[in-house]
Amino acid sequence: MNILAMDTSNQVLGIALLKDNKLIGKVVTNIKRNHSVRLMPAIDQLMRDVDMTPDQLDKIVVAKGPGSYTGVRIGLATAKSMAWALDIPIVGVSSLKVLAYQGRFFNSYVCPFFDARRGLVFTGLYRWSNSELKLVNEEKNMLMENWLQELASTKKEVVFLSPDLELHQETIQKYMGDRAVIPNGDNHMADPVHLALAGSNQEPDVTHTLTPNYLRLAEAEAKWLSAQKEKQKNG
Repeated sequence: MNILAMDTSNQVLGIALLKDNKLIGKVVTNIKRNHSVRLMPAIDQLMRDVDMTPDQLDKIVVAKGPGSYTGVRIGLATAKSMAWALDIPIVGVSSLKVLAYQGRFFNSYVCPFFDARRGLVFTGLYRWSNSELKLVNEEKNMLMENWLQELASTKKEVVFLSPDLELHQETIQKYMGDRAVIPNGDNHMADPVHLALAGSNQEPDVTHTLTPNYLRLAEAEAKWLSAQKEKQKNG
């Protein structure tokens, strides 16, 4: 089975091609560039490099968020368009779950997170068991300090994974102390190969109804809904 995986949900742009769960090619960049301009050319070049054509694809896997609202939409729109045009299955995978794969050799809790500004994070808690990644605390959008208090109360070691680690590392160490495990280097970047593997055994989504996993409303939409509620209240 040939799988194309794509992740534009955060600053990292990742694309991978797997054949029977073996990597045959990938592209990863970590620069502030517009994913909408770069995604399709990168996919086209990668497929040319490995001598594969779109009609040979059997499945598309896409990171569906949380993360950058614009980035998530770009990835979903591209993946859905390709899946529809090629008439092949599509699978949406949580961007947090993909990042949690970087903690696959750790035998306790794994906490992936993305900064959501104003002290908030997109996060969840995972654990590897019998080579399977399991969600043990639902993904959410909440204040990092409140989340760390919750994690500290478990008295368990937790590995923290995030491209935004520097923004929260001091707070993590304040609440978790020695129970915080913080890897070095590129462990904090999601790998599109893990995205492909995560989606390889997952049931396909319905192409037209696959939606982003924002975990919260965009700020503009939240303000609009709040304004509508005020109008109804005062109307």
